[in-house]
Amino acid sequence: MNLIRFLATVLLFSTISIYLHAGSLKGHVKFDGKPPKKKTLRMDADPVCGSAHSGPVYTESFKVNDAGDLAECLIWLRNVEYSGGISEEPAVIDQKGCIYIPHVFGMQAGQELLIKNSDLTLHNIHAMPKINKEFNFAMPKVVKERKSTFEKPEDPFYIKCDVHPWMKSWALVLDHPYFAVTDTNGNYLIENIPAGTYEMVCWQEKFKKNQLTTTVNVGDEAVTKDFTFTRPKKK
Repeated sequence: MNLIRFLATVLLFSTISIYLHAGSLKGHVKFDGKPPKKKTLRMDADPVCGSAHSGPVYTESFKVNDAGDLAECLIWLRNVEYSGGISEEPAVIDQKGCIYIPHVFGMQAGQELLIKNSDLTLHNIHAMPKINKEFNFAMPKVVKERKSTFEKPEDPFYIKCDVHPWMKSWALVLDHPYFAVTDTNGNYLIENIPAGTYEMVCWQEKFKKNQLTTTVNVGDEAVTKDFTFTRPKKK
């Protein structure tokens, strides 16, 4: 019994120690240069898609505001030793107005992915991973939810609709919960990170072959790391 109490005490203090030495990462992502011109999505092929919007809908691959702030960039850590559990809350992707919401998201390996169809039309959701198992199934307007999972960590890959070719979403799968997606002002926050030195990645859809990386030391205090994407020079 004394041994059990001793082990329980060690476990308790270890947990408290990890919690007390957890840090956070925050920062901002911007684009330096003239942004590409917005392109309007043509949804005429499906009347349900067009009628879902009161105004024009633009391509989602590059969301930058007038100040150069980049939305929907993925930020994550590599080489994290994580022994915690998988989130009990599912990651959610919705098909609404013939657009995937969110356009970019992260989740843990083994976490449930809840796929919704809020549209009164047929969709066919098709995941295109290279490491995980591909899925491809139809969601008629009467089918409002399907569930799936990705079992292995994998860098961002896209999910598409075979019925509406403009529909695309990007998924990041990790074996830990230390990731974030930048908001409309280019800001991100990752909390409760165990103290340590990690490789940090910043990914944006248009720069997926030129993602930004850096090394970061996480301690008890908040660490700020900013990233800037620039237009590649013409050769």
